[in-house]
Amino acid sequence: MPIKFYNPTSPGRRQGSVLDYKATITKSKPEKSLTRGKRRASGRNHHGVITAKHHGGGNKRLYRFIDFKRLKDGVPATVEAIEYDPNRSCNIALIRYEDGEKSYILAPNGLLVGAKVMSGPTAEPELGNAMPLANIPHGLEVHNVEMNPGQGGKLVRSAGGVARLSAKEGEWSVIILPSGEMRRVKSKCRATIGQLGNLDWINVNLGKAGRSRHMGIRPHTRAKAMNPIDHPLGGGEGRSNGGRHPVSKTGVPAKGGITRSPRAKSEKLILRRRKFGTHQVRPQTVNV
Repeated sequence: MPIKFYNPTSPGRRQGSVLDYKATITKSKPEKSLTRGKRRASGRNHHGVITAKHHGGGNKRLYRFIDFKRLKDGVPATVEAIEYDPNRSCNIALIRYEDGEKSYILAPNGLLVGAKVMSGPTAEPELGNAMPLANIPHGLEVHNVEMNPGQGGKLVRSAGGVARLSAKEGEWSVIILPSGEMRRVKSKCRATIGQLGNLDWINVNLGKAGRSRHMGIRPHTRAKAMNPIDHPLGGGEGRSNGGRHPVSKTGVPAKGGITRSPRAKSEKLILRRRKFGTHQVRPQTVNV
């Protein structure tokens, strides 16, 4: 999806950019039967206490029910539309099965209106089809990967996300995640073929603070600007840099510190740790 830049009529327009949704989105209003209203928690738990800072406000959102499990086996479905979803970074596809049932799935890159998709062990390893890892050829790109059979996809669900099936060892399959982590997953777990679309989402510049507020993101205070009682990096005479490595408010290392418990049950499933750093896709620009 290309990125648009507007004429610099204001400072926000000068610095900001937006995605060209007309190039991909084919339907503006969602399927009413597959949506419901979404209540904003604003970072608060059931006691009303803030447990996630810097959340609040933002535009209203309709939640779209996404079929992460893809358990309707052996029934072909036709892609009717590619839609925008405010609750996630990637686009979604509205599909209709031959028996008339409609559903939303995550839209992989290159999926077009009118294409056929199917799920189940008998499906072909083609774009948009979901099947167990045991039925997917080695080296194929996948997304929406389950961690436990029948649980529904949990891994690789954001825009541009792609994992690669590396090997199969008995009842286990080895996948390489976008972070570089190599992990074992049960071969009965399902995954969807292809890379998720909307690759240029990561390259959009909001341009002004107001767009963050529209997304429900509130301002945050720098740790070094706080008092010593409020943060480990606070205090000091004049402007100081904290005098220690960056940490969170509770002292957890913020850059490269190991926070994972070595006694976690899934620790033995990780064959190689994730790599640091991200890869950004060069955007295609369209001036308006």
